[in-house]
Amino acid sequence: MLLPVIMAGGTGSRLWPMSRELYPKQFLALHGHQSMLQNTVTRLCGIDTHEPLVICNENHRFLVAEQLRQINQLSRNIILEPVGRNTAPAIALAALCAIAKKNDPLLLVLAADHVIEHQLPFYEAIQQALPLAKERKLVTFGIVPARPEIGYGYIQRGDALNGKCAFAVQRFVEKPHLDKAKAYVDSGEYYWNSGMFLFRASTYLTELNKFRPEILIACKKAIAESVTDDQEAFIRVNAEKFIACPNDSVDYAVMENTDSAVVVSLDAGWNDVGSWSALWEVSTKDAYGNAVTGDVFLHNTHQCYINTDEKMVAAIGVDNLVIVNTKDAVLVTNKTNVQNVKKVVEYLKAHNRSELRCHRKSYRPWGHTNIVINEARYNVNHVIVKPGGAFSLQMHNHRAEHWIVLSGTARVTLEDKTFMLTENQSTFIPIGSIHTLENLSKIPLELLEIQVGSSLGEDDVIRLRDFL
Repeated sequence: MLLPVIMAGGTGSRLWPMSRELYPKQFLALHGHQSMLQNTVTRLCGIDTHEPLVICNENHRFLVAEQLRQINQLSRNIILEPVGRNTAPAIALAALCAIAKKNDPLLLVLAADHVIEHQLPFYEAIQQALPLAKERKLVTFGIVPARPEIGYGYIQRGDALNGKCAFAVQRFVEKPHLDKAKAYVDSGEYYWNSGMFLFRASTYLTELNKFRPEILIACKKAIAESVTDDQEAFIRVNAEKFIACPNDSVDYAVMENTDSAVVVSLDAGWNDVGSWSALWEVSTKDAYGNAVTGDVFLHNTHQCYINTDEKMVAAIGVDNLVIVNTKDAVLVTNKTNVQNVKKVVEYLKAHNRSELRCHRKSYRPWGHTNIVINEARYNVNHVIVKPGGAFSLQMHNHRAEHWIVLSGTARVTLEDKTFMLTENQSTFIPIGSIHTLENLSKIPLELLEIQVGSSLGEDDVIRLRDFL
């Protein structure tokens, strides 16, 4: 039985302003009604697998837990990285955990933010790869190229190994210029590098030890001192040991050096959704080539991607544009220029702008919150707590809070007191007080939260216990 390993640690900056540091693209519903992470997991329903092992950043733990719970896939299966160290260490952590729990399974390594339109050829490619992985090969899936593409790395195939679909890897090639990309596609010998793999856990660790033993040593130390939380959902590796781990991709660390690399061809409508133009390609379009999400009016408009949150967008007499509207930012660019979205991200980072890290609307395990007013020493938030939702048991050292119930009923715990609040009632949370709030009813709870103090961010949330 396969153990899926879902890598969900990216930041997705190329899809700003929808994708932010604290809410990157793998957690967005960009293609269908589920998030890309959820699509990646539910896509596996046609294969005999264990529950997936998900690797993500510490800051995204509640997003991952909630989205897995929504599709009934939450168990003790989320590895938290204190910092990003690229794919080679991430897969090493997964392989070490897998051997400890599942007795050296075959790992199906997938990215959480890819689109695969056609599931049957995806399943067939995995079946082609299985016997090779059992023979201690390191299998990567090469995408049959639909066109010359300068945004992807390529894999050149060598000798055939298993019918017409599996080949020894001749070499890996970096992202080429256009003329070379055309030559690669015309030759029929090259695939796009998908970043998806199938191999036995111990095989990967053996090859990693050959070429980058320092990565394996650091990951072993980080796993040896890992901690599992009370709810048995998160595996926290030792931060000090993992931060010391070198930063390297699985391609550079292992696949480009090993003699055991094999490529299996995959033609399944794959797309890594690495830009707004790529998302336009996989989206449903109208008769004029427009892909539209939200409240949009179009007139004499063609080949555009338009996505708006709440506000109406009217596009008149324009072609080939990307227009993305969120609560706090608007992006307008030509589809041929979407790679330069990174210039906006660089500007936001240089000026320490909040639009880089988070949305005004942010999702939590217990519901979501909308920022109504955001000033230096006070915030006003509209908070929705879903039925059964509960805040972490927490305290703040630098801010006080006022809660006003707009609708529903809240059970509040403040130090050693527990009491109920209903519509039009309020309470005050002093600085340093231990507190939590729960919605025990069957309807959403709405409240206005007013925060006042010298620190209003997550760095002033001291969580004593999390409620998943």
